[in-house]
Order: sequence, then structure tokens, then C-alpha cells
Amino acid sequence: MTSFDDRENAFENKYAHDQEMQFKAEARTNKLLGLWAADLLGRTGDAANQYAIEVVKADFEEAGHEDVVRKLVADLGDKATADEIRAKRAELVPVAKGQIMSETK
Repeated sequence: MTSFDDRENAFENKYAHDQEMQFKAEARTNKLLGLWAADLLGRTGDAANQYAIEVVKADFEEAGHEDVVRKLVADLGDKATADEIRAKRAELVPVAKGQIMSETK
């Protein structure tokens, strides 16, 4: 292998790793958002965890996170607006990334 091939492989590996970390951070953010919403709905324990899993699965409907926002708006009714959900999600992104980073050390 040439040094160019080595650099190319290293770049591809880094890109794959970065994509995996981004996916994990998005899933963790959605899980945390689901747990927050479960609390608003009065769900605890296994019911809260199951609801959080439903929220994570909702993110697979389309690109971006608006599918999750729509699910939560429908589920929460007057307990939270779309803007409040988006704000909570933005607040949880660094928390989720921090949790992922602490797990990979």
C-alpha cells in the first residue's frame, strides 16, 4: 500500500466513525426527549422507557427530526408546543453527546 492509500483508508474510517457517533447522539437525544415527554404524560419506569423507544423509532420515518416533533406534539397535546419540544431537544443534544463521549472512553 502507498501512503496515499493509507491516508484514504484513515479518512474513510474516520468518516464512518463520525457518522456512527452522530447516529448514536441523535438516537440518545431522542431517547432523552422521549423520557422527558413520558414524564409530562405521567409515565414512569418501564412505561417511560417503552415510550422513549417509540420516540426513537419515530425518527426513522424521514430525514431530520421533525417526525419526532410531530409525534410528540400529537402525543402531548396541550402539555407542550412544537416550539417547546424543539427547544427541549436543542437543550438535550449536548447532554446526549456528553453521555456518548463518556461511554466511549
